Amino acid sequence: MIRTIRGTVIWFAVLLIIWEAAARSGLVSELILPPLETVFKSFGAEIISGGLLSGTFISLSFVITGIAAGALAAFILAALSFQVSAVKRLTDMLTAVLHPLPGIAVLPIFILFFGIGGLTLIMVIVHSVVWPLVVNISTGFASVPAVYRKIGANYGLKAPAFFFRIMLPASFPYIFSGLKTAWARAWRAAVSAEMVFGITGSRGGLGWFVFQKRIFMDTAGMYAGILMLALIGLIVESGLFHLIESKTLKKWGA
Repeated sequence: MIRTIRGTVIWFAVLLIIWEAAARSGLVSELILPPLETVFKSFGAEIISGGLLSGTFISLSFVITGIAAGALAAFILAALSFQVSAVKRLTDMLTAVLHPLPGIAVLPIFILFFGIGGLTLIMVIVHSVVWPLVVNISTGFASVPAVYRKIGANYGLKAPAFFFRIMLPASFPYIFSGLKTAWARAWRAAVSAEMVFGITGSRGGLGWFVFQKRIFMDTAGMYAGILMLALIGLIVESGLFHLIESKTLKKWGA
């Protein structure tokens, strides 16, 4: 992990050096590429004012809600598909049709049904996460060795105990991979939807924050919002997911 963090820091430092050199050279307008000092000052000012933190909290709350709802739906679909062949055929058809569709593409449909608001954003996120999760969870269930299932049957495990003691642990590597994909798709879908439609209404999220800064030509503020987006992604990907992986998959030898 230390080596990974060191490599990330080095490349990030190289990127910052290139940015600062380009900004100070005069070859690029400060309106397009402001100096890092200006960006960091804007970042600090927006943190202090609360606008950046508020937008971050709002976006994260919608993303977490959408992932939770999508994960629940995916587990139900995958479990039913594993048990009932007719449900599997239906789920396979829906996955083939809807999985390739980006969340932003189905946003207008959800607006027609639910109007402009938080529910629409959550539905976009659910659409973005449920299909990759269904694919990964179904693959995980199918990959559980038959001998594991026979052991569970020999011990007389009922459905809930069989699921939590046999199926879930044995398929966890696939589920974890699906969650990582779901997080990335959910985060992109939420921010993209906010930038295009601002659909959280009066409660603007981080995408809406970046969009407003661009509209008012506050380039430093716009980059401050993008910096926060990158930091959230880095914390979740290299921090949270790496911690979970080290405590589960690597520990179990998966």
